[in-house]
Amino acid sequence: MAGMAAPAALAQRDLTLVGAACGAVLLIGAAALFDLTDARLGPLTSIAVVLASLTVPLAVAPRQLWNTLFAPPVLLLGTLVVVAIVAPEAIAPEGMPGSAGPAGRVLAGTVASGVTLAVAEVLALLAIGLRRLALR
Repeated sequence: MAGMAAPAALAQRDLTLVGAACGAVLLIGAAALFDLTDARLGPLTSIAVVLASLTVPLAVAPRQLWNTLFAPPVLLLGTLVVVAIVAPEAIAPEGMPGSAGPAGRVLAGTVASGVTLAVAEVLALLAIGLRRLALR
């Protein structure tokens, strides 16, 4: 097992919650910018939210693990709020009136992204559970 790092040495490489959140925000921001090239949020942003929500619990220090439970809704809502302010027409689920304001667009986008949020939260819970088992 030459070349394998000891668990204590690997634990020193864990990120703080703020560091992991910054990385997640950068990932989702880049995906959303790329996704907005056609003036609509699409599956790329949803995939980025799911991957970021899975990565945050895997990257943080063990003492901050339970705080990552709130990462998926915060990341999704934060993305929708920023997009609703910067490019409101990008959030336009079917049946939403064109006169809807930013708050209405965030609400409609959250409802339309329900599956994304559920998948992200389940994956985050699984990652937290696996990390807790590995720490025993």
